[in-house]
Amino acid sequence: MAFEQITSLQNTKVKLVNRLRSKRGREQEGLFVIDYERDLERAIQQGYEVEFILYCPAIADESILESTPDTSIYEVSQQIMDKVGYRENSTGIVAILRSKPIKGLTELQQATVQHALGFVDLQKPGNIGALLRTADATGFDAILMVDMSLDLYNPNIIRSSTGACFLDNIYQLDTPTTINYCQSNQLQIVAAYVDGDKTLYDVNFRQKTAIMLGTEDKGLNQQWVDNCDHLVNIPMDGRISDSLNVSVSGAIFMYEALRQRNYS
Repeated sequence: MAFEQITSLQNTKVKLVNRLRSKRGREQEGLFVIDYERDLERAIQQGYEVEFILYCPAIADESILESTPDTSIYEVSQQIMDKVGYRENSTGIVAILRSKPIKGLTELQQATVQHALGFVDLQKPGNIGALLRTADATGFDAILMVDMSLDLYNPNIIRSSTGACFLDNIYQLDTPTTINYCQSNQLQIVAAYVDGDKTLYDVNFRQKTAIMLGTEDKGLNQQWVDNCDHLVNIPMDGRISDSLNVSVSGAIFMYEALRQRNYS
């Protein structure tokens, strides 16, 4: 199959891809970049619209394009692909997709939520992506991204979430709105807290619950501590370790909730 070729690094589409590597560029253009076939397939499955694809036949087989039969595809050299690709070992495609509107309180109030995962002011995209992936694996209804400065289309979030960032159950809120929502909708607020007065095995996760996670260095702030129903720790028997990576902590909490709901 023949595709229109792009041969210059000064091409407007090449420049656009590089611009979309920044949060500011993504927000201004309403577009984002995907670098992996699996993530592209999952975004399409969730209703995302593909604007165009850059494809390098020197790296990728043409079969990688089978999930996008009606998309504008441009053939580029390996030099251009190396320039626009996010990682050194490119898969041979770069896809530009249109962002969806950010969901907030209005959409959340229309959803049925039994179990929510919330994280407050997390800054590391890899942790956020891993939490999104685990929340999907454990059947959580809603993700509450609270006081977040990162956008969902950060390439490391996309990659580490394995496409879970494209699901329609993610909401961006601030702290007061989140607390009020949980209290108004009878979701017990369970905070992962190093100095918590009970372990996660003492909490009843069968009832409506919002598990809240803070940053690894500071944890949840006093406003959250004052409004939580349970301050909960993960028991540890090690000689040195006194805390866990936030994505690991979140996974332990979510799998305990899944165990109680379905396997006990």
